[in-house]
Amino acid sequence: MQVPMYAQPGQKFLELNVLLELKVIADVGLVGFPNVGKSTFLSRVTNAKPKIANYHFTTLNPNLGVVDLKNGAGGFVIADIPGIIEGASDGVGLGIQFLKHVERTRLLLHVVDAAGFEGRNPVDDFNKINEELKKYSTILASKKQIVVANKMDVANDEELLKELEAKCKEENLKLFKISAATNEGIDELIEYVAQELKNIPKEDIVQ
Repeated sequence: MQVPMYAQPGQKFLELNVLLELKVIADVGLVGFPNVGKSTFLSRVTNAKPKIANYHFTTLNPNLGVVDLKNGAGGFVIADIPGIIEGASDGVGLGIQFLKHVERTRLLLHVVDAAGFEGRNPVDDFNKINEELKKYSTILASKKQIVVANKMDVANDEELLKELEAKCKEENLKLFKISAATNEGIDELIEYVAQELKNIPKEDIVQ
């Protein structure tokens, strides 16, 4: 073995630990409690094929889909964020892992169950999800939202709908009533989202 005859003295160096965190980059984020129909909606408006089933936390990772607009007008990316639950901002369930992805979106579609299945109240769910967003980050709390009342094909409780309408009016939020199962109201919602995105600047990728 040949032994080096000369060794150059080393120089001072800087040692550091770098934490890289991957976040989904999408234009629109779908938020809401588990089982409100976010994945079904995504499968209707994009070519994404998320797992869909009638039980909580069917979606365990964010799913991305691209919405192709009519007449070649481009499109936008939607992220189906796994169902957020009360206490998510404190790490309940997989809350922290889910909420971090919402930070990268420009617009939120807040999906609620208009039919009130499982004894849920859409207004209560709306308030709880927004409280979790607020606790987690002021960035999330300030993002523009569109409220999407899903499952209108089976929504029979008019009082629940009136409460939701009143809440959206109070918060000055646009409300769309849709059925991801039957496609009711979806075209109008997508057209509105496309127009809104034109007015929301894209954020820098690196933060």
